[in-house]
This record gives sequence, structure tokens and C-alpha cells, in this order.
Amino acid sequence: MDNKPDNAPDTHSESVGVPAPEGAANLIDTDYKIGQDNYQAAPIGVNIDIHGAVFTFSSLVILAFVVLTLALPDQSTAWFDGAKNWINTNMSWFLIGAANIFVILCLVLIFSPLGRVRIGGAKAAPDFSYLSWFAMLFAAGMGVGLMFYGVSEPLSHYGTSLGGVSMGEDGARTDWAPLGGAEGDPAGAMSLGMAATIFHWGLHPWAIYAIVALSLAIFSYNKGLPLTVRSMFYPLLGERIWGWPGHLIDILAVFATLFGLATSLGIGAQQASAGLSHLFGVPEGNTTLVLLISAITAVAVISIVAGVDKGVKRLSEINLVLAFILLMFVVFVGPTLMIATGFVKNLGSYITELPFLSNPFGREDANFSQGWTTFYWAWWISWSPFVGMFIARVSRGRSVREFLVAVLLVPSTVSVFWMTAFGTTAINQLQNGFEGAKNSDLPVQLFETLGQMPMAEITSFIAIFLVIVFFVTSSDSGSLVIDTITAGGKIDAPKPQRVFWGVIEGAIAIALLVGGGLAALQSAAVAAGLPFTVVLLVGCYAIVKGLMSEPRGK
Repeated sequence: MDNKPDNAPDTHSESVGVPAPEGAANLIDTDYKIGQDNYQAAPIGVNIDIHGAVFTFSSLVILAFVVLTLALPDQSTAWFDGAKNWINTNMSWFLIGAANIFVILCLVLIFSPLGRVRIGGAKAAPDFSYLSWFAMLFAAGMGVGLMFYGVSEPLSHYGTSLGGVSMGEDGARTDWAPLGGAEGDPAGAMSLGMAATIFHWGLHPWAIYAIVALSLAIFSYNKGLPLTVRSMFYPLLGERIWGWPGHLIDILAVFATLFGLATSLGIGAQQASAGLSHLFGVPEGNTTLVLLISAITAVAVISIVAGVDKGVKRLSEINLVLAFILLMFVVFVGPTLMIATGFVKNLGSYITELPFLSNPFGREDANFSQGWTTFYWAWWISWSPFVGMFIARVSRGRSVREFLVAVLLVPSTVSVFWMTAFGTTAINQLQNGFEGAKNSDLPVQLFETLGQMPMAEITSFIAIFLVIVFFVTSSDSGSLVIDTITAGGKIDAPKPQRVFWGVIEGAIAIALLVGGGLAALQSAAVAAGLPFTVVLLVGCYAIVKGLMSEPRGK
């Protein structure tokens, strides 16, 4: 059987697909060989190794999308808005309920005997140190979002909570306050606003990533199946995953990944552009955005060619160091005591409000639950094939319990501390009379807040650099993942294919920004996230089914 551990390739030049398990593991008995349906050639001296159906269909549809969006921007904007509004109105309950299921399953697995299963076989050793592993998890998962929303979201929820509830003529709420708000109560508004922010950046998004990553890791590294999303469906579809049902699943994963990634890249480009304008007077507009995305995509391509160990790993470690420096600066130069005490208070508020914020039914705060929560869950879900597969690739050798604690709890804690530091600082400035951040556009609010602190030029430059490096890291690792899917699950496909997808990601981000700005980015993420939610729910079943058949360590 081609997928057994003792079946090694005859030559070093042959692609091995995924590493064989080390030690005891329960391989799936299939005659399918990873990459057997691939088209391999070397036109004009460039090696290619692609899954014909998945690569061809995905690339042609996406190229057509880019051309049509740029050619018909008004019609594209109308379609994006219509899709997002329909999903927000009719499917918000589904997305919020599904995210709750993901969190519950992850917590159950941490404390269950299944947590002793080791990814990659009973004797598998980790490929990366804890520091490198965590740096890659964090940079790939949330980097750009934390920079963009670290100030703006706590500030927004504080303001809407303080304003309280307002009703329209039809009796529906017109405010954006979470839950019932905290009208006229600054302390209550801050508590509720931070709880709402932590809700969006804590357990739920990381549980979404963990579900995809763990199911892919188990079915690839322990079961011997390709590292593609279709492998998650083997318990349901069996050998049919090698046919068109599996092709469609992988194609859907490519679409979801590209649009979720384009949303993050577009948001990062907007903030980098705003920072350059704020600091150096660089004119804002589509021309600057296009040039910025093109330049950063070129840097990402260089990182792609360097590979994971030299490219993504090093950039992720740089990100981690710079982010830590910026975070510590805000903590010690900002309202230090408020941040320190607020971290504990905010966690308490989050736990208290969690049952109400995560309730999928009968919500009266429709603007908040649909405009904020539904967008976030769809964004995380559309990003989950990319982040999940990347996490799976770098997590071989970890136990399930170790994996879930690292992926779910540790990054959530860091995200809470980040939001507390930047959010508390911005709200404190507002309470002391500075309204510059509150009255600015979202991409500028971080720089307005830093501008009220010492060494503003230096910290703003570090923030811009962080956004750009997060941008490069996301594009790099995203290209790696999409290439794996379109190469039939091979993790060692030729690098020119990764370069192709890196360029495509930049093109989609440009098309969405020019075709409709931030609203188009958000709409694309929501539209791509909804169908992939079904895939994640199947992944919940696949994880349990797959882990139950694996040997468990002590």
C-alpha cells in the first residue's frame, strides 16, 4: 500500500507528499497515492506538479473574478453588499451557533483521554521549538487584525455602549451597542466594550482554526492521507473523496482561503497606507494601495522562494519580537495600572457576558451581532483553511492536548492582553479629553493613539513595519497552503506554483479594494465563510472519529 510508513520513495528527487507516521499510528487502508492525479511537467524549464482539476478550475474562476471585479466595480459592489446583507439577516444564528460548537469540542478534547494522541505517530518529535512554533501560530493567525482593530474595536464598543439603546420608527434598534449597552455609565461601558472585544478575539476564533488544523493534521500525519481539506471527509465519503466530491471540497477551500486572505491583506494595506500618510505625508488613495500591495507581494514572493524555515519562520520571529516591544511600550508608557488591573477585570467581564454574547437566537442587538460578530466568525472561518493547514504543517510531533492548549488558550490570552493594553490606552485618552482617535477613520486610529505618547514617530514606524511584515507573512504562508491544496496534498510541490498563488492573492486584494473598498473586503469574507462553515462542522465529527482509532500515549 502506497501510504505505509515503510514504503519510501526510490530516489530523493521523488515527491513524498507527506511524511510517514513515526511509531504507532492507524493508517487508512487506501490504494490512493498522494499526487497520483497530478499533472507533472517542466515547460520552459519550470517544474510544475499540480492537481489538474483543482488547480485549473480554481485558477480560472479566480482570474475571471479579478477581471470582472475590476471591469465592473459598481455591479460588483452591489453584489457583495447584497450577499453580505442576506447572510447577516438570515444566517447569523448558524454562524454564531457553529462557532460555539467548535469551542466546546476543543475544551472537551483538552480534558479527554483523546488528548494523549500524538500528531504524526506515537514517536513523532516536534519539527520546531516552542518559540518558533508559537511565533508562526500567532503571526499567521491574527497579526494584521490585531494591529487594525486593537484600538478601533474597544473604542467603538465603548462609545456605542455608553450611548445606550436607540430605537427607530419601526421599533427596531438602530444603535450598535453590544447587548443592552451601558448608557451614561463609563465604567460599565468600558467593561462591556472590552468583553465584546475579547469575545471576538478570544476562544472562538482560535477554536475555529484549531478544528481545521487538528482534523487535517490527524488525517494527514496519522492516517496517511493528503494534506488537503478533502481528507477530513474520509469518514463520511470514503474512497469517493478522490473523485469530484473531493475536488469540489478542495476548490471551495481554495476560494475561502483566497477571499479570507485578501480581506486581511486589504485591511493591512489600508492601515499601512494610513500610517505612511500620517507619518510621512504619503498621499492616500487607490494608487498608493495598489503600489503598496504590489511591493509587499513582491517581498512575499522572495520569502516564498526562501521556504518555510528561512522565510516564514524568520519573519514570524521578527514579528513576535517587534510586536512584544510595541506592546510593552504601550503598557509601560500608557496607563500601566489601568492596563494591569483591566486585564483581570476584562477577563472576568468576558466570562460573565460570554453566555449572552454567544447566544445565537433572539438577539435584540442586531447591528452588533450581525455587523460585528457574524462578520468576524465568517472572516475567521474563511481564513481557517489557510491558517488551519499552516498550523497543521508546523505542529507535527505535538500531542493533541499540547496542540489545543497552545492553539486555543495561549494565543487567546495574548490577544486579550493586547486588546486590553491598546483599548484601555485609547479609552483612557478619550476620557481625558482627546477625541482624535475617536473621530478618525479606522485605519488611522492606532496612529492617533500612539501620537499622544512619547516617541510617536518611532512607535508609529514600528507599527507600520509590523503591519507590512504581518502582510508578508500572511501572503507567504497563504501561498504555501493554497499550493498544497492545488498540488493534490503534496507539501513539497515546486516553488513556482507558490509564487503564482502569491501574485494571485495580491491581485484579488487589489481588485476588492478598487472595486468597493473595505465593505467589499468584508462582504467577500462573509460570502466565502458561510459555505465553509459546513465543512468545519463535518471536521468536528472527523476529529472525534479519527482520534478514537489512534493509539494514546501515557
